[in-house]
Amino acid sequence: MELDATDRRILTVLQKNGRITNAELSEQVNLSASACHRRVQRLEEEGFIAGYVALLDPRRLGRPTTVFVEITLQGQADELLDAFERQVARIPDILECHLMAGSADYLLKIMAQDTEDFARIHRQYLSRLPGVAQMQSSFALRTVVKTTAYAV
Repeated sequence: MELDATDRRILTVLQKNGRITNAELSEQVNLSASACHRRVQRLEEEGFIAGYVALLDPRRLGRPTTVFVEITLQGQADELLDAFERQVARIPDILECHLMAGSADYLLKIMAQDTEDFARIHRQYLSRLPGVAQMQSSFALRTVVKTTAYAV
């Protein structure tokens, strides 16, 4: 399915406000409510809209500390990568895990209460991950840009 300008406007609006009513959305993208609803359904069915979520404020939840952890494994065998990925998927404190090209094999994003909480996460989970040869943690001092919206 090819996205046209109207589809792109719909996606742009929904990324900023996923709780907007269909009537409000149709008004903002200059469509009838029924046509707008059909387009949103099609965008959902085609997988352009993967889901709807509530974005929580980590500070209000007591997790203001962002930590990025670079992990290098002992090797690149499929069994090692699979074992690592299975284990890392079970760690509740990890928000993101990316297989990387470059000096590190994986990059993790973790939200913690503070350095002591990260030490707990490290001791309880990260130090037990299979096949880890090297681990380097970096604490974010300040978030400069943060968005969940793609340019469409």
